[in-house]
Amino acid sequence: MQFTKWIAGAACALALAGCGDTPLEQGLIGAGAGTATAVVLDGNPVTGAIVGGAANVLYCKQYPSRC
Repeated sequence: MQFTKWIAGAACALALAGCGDTPLEQGLIGAGAGTATAVVLDGNPVTGAIVGGAANVLYCKQYPSRC
C-alpha cells in the first residue's frame, strides 16, 4: 500500500508542472494537484492546496517556456 501511495503522489506532483495561461489558472491547477496529493498520502488537503498552488505559480514564473 505504501508503494502505491508514493506512485500516486509522484503522479500528482508531476501535475504541478501543468499549464495555465494566467497566475490564477496556474494556482488553481497547482492547488488541485496539491490537494489530490495530500489526500492520497493522508495529509492535510488545505496545506496541500496552498503548497501546490504556490509551487505551480513559482514553477511557471521560473520556467515560463515550460508552462
